[in-house]
Amino acid sequence: MRFLPVFLDLKAGPVVLIGSGELLRAKLRVLAAAGARLRVHAIDGNRDLAGLADDVAAGVVFSDGDPLTADLAGIIAIVCAGAGDIGVAMSARAKSLGLPVNVMDDLEHSSFIFPAIVDRGEVVVAIGTGGSSPVVARRVREKIEALLPARIGELAEFIGGFRKSIHARLPEFQLRRRFWERVIDGPIGALVLAGRKTEAEAALDRISDATAFARADKPEGSVALVGAGPGDPDLLTIKALRALQDADLVLYDELVSPEILDRIRRDTARIAVGRRVGKPGIGQDAINRLMIEAVQSGQRVVRLKGGDPFVFGRGGEEVEALRAAGIAYSIVPGITAAIGGAAAFEVPLTFRQEALRITFLTAHKAHDAETVDWSTLTDTKATVVVYMGMTAAPSVRAGLLAAGRSPETPVGVFARVTRPDAQAAIGTLGELPELIARIEGGPAILIIGDVVRHAGAISQNPKQITTQIISDLLEAAA
Repeated sequence: MRFLPVFLDLKAGPVVLIGSGELLRAKLRVLAAAGARLRVHAIDGNRDLAGLADDVAAGVVFSDGDPLTADLAGIIAIVCAGAGDIGVAMSARAKSLGLPVNVMDDLEHSSFIFPAIVDRGEVVVAIGTGGSSPVVARRVREKIEALLPARIGELAEFIGGFRKSIHARLPEFQLRRRFWERVIDGPIGALVLAGRKTEAEAALDRISDATAFARADKPEGSVALVGAGPGDPDLLTIKALRALQDADLVLYDELVSPEILDRIRRDTARIAVGRRVGKPGIGQDAINRLMIEAVQSGQRVVRLKGGDPFVFGRGGEEVEALRAAGIAYSIVPGITAAIGGAAAFEVPLTFRQEALRITFLTAHKAHDAETVDWSTLTDTKATVVVYMGMTAAPSVRAGLLAAGRSPETPVGVFARVTRPDAQAAIGTLGELPELIARIEGGPAILIIGDVVRHAGAISQNPKQITTQIISDLLEAAA
């Protein structure tokens, strides 16, 4: 390790920045945004501070003098970017004065280098490759950014606000460390990471015996209601992936794809609890009991639901049950099937001057469809999305036609959206049952409205088009 990672206190004094062009502008933006007071020697005469917030720009002072003879008293570091020969000369001067210096892309004349940075407020991660490959450092940074919760800095700040009071209550270092480990890994930390800081503060304040809390053997459980999206594992959110990796138990719906289940940690227990048409599942009350009992035994539970938990996913019912039981929980939204299907088949659910609103319906049984007030869905400038509508398709068509919707209204049936075997059939409302017959099984959504006309041509029936292309190639080869 040639370069020791250190953190420079930018409040200790100003930084001298020397150079020109976009290289200077880039370093100026990075240093100013970090809160540095800058004394800038712009060799090219460009003093543009456009794009910097006023409070950030206030810390930038341009100097007209020669940087090689400028007074460096009180300076804490020197940075050269696009400075040419002046950078080399400035490096010699800085080293003679014992000042840290960085000459961009010049290891020989630098006593420190800039790492790739992950900035989460109070939590900062620096990644370096000894200057040998900044691109590799950036790639590592991208991986770390994907792993770190967005509010990890807020969690550090939260803990900092309580450190003195907990130190006074727990003078023993080992107990204090165990206390904070339980806070970070338990429901209080989860509340902060979910943006519920006030609730986290109240929970921490309720710990009357800090010693007993730190010494408790029984871990604290929690529930994460996680949206698995429509099927493609690459559409899982980073937060959802973290929850799956942290879980002790995953209760998953029938519609969650095997590829997404593969993202669960290998030693995590899994229970299928969902239902589909003809498969009733274990029932909502039983699911609620499983979650509560698992949490009470100290387990971290993920309730993994297809699409989004709050779009026809009974997430609201489960939250109410968890609240009533006093269980800590968090909610991780997922991409609902309507959004996933619209993107996969290039159907804009809204379109200027053409589709101004969207209605989501669920009609997984025919008698459910028959109870819908279809008269509210006759607006031609509205898009209607029907979830679980394959069985109810005849009733959907009958209801809309009876209410006055034109039989020529464009309709798309989109099955297994975002999955490799996704399939679509596009036609009109009058043809809806026939369109359903062309689909080789669900789950599927129906999109009804003029926006369906904008569906991508190749995505209207990818399997049929692929077969046609192969047939054409074989015919040409013959």
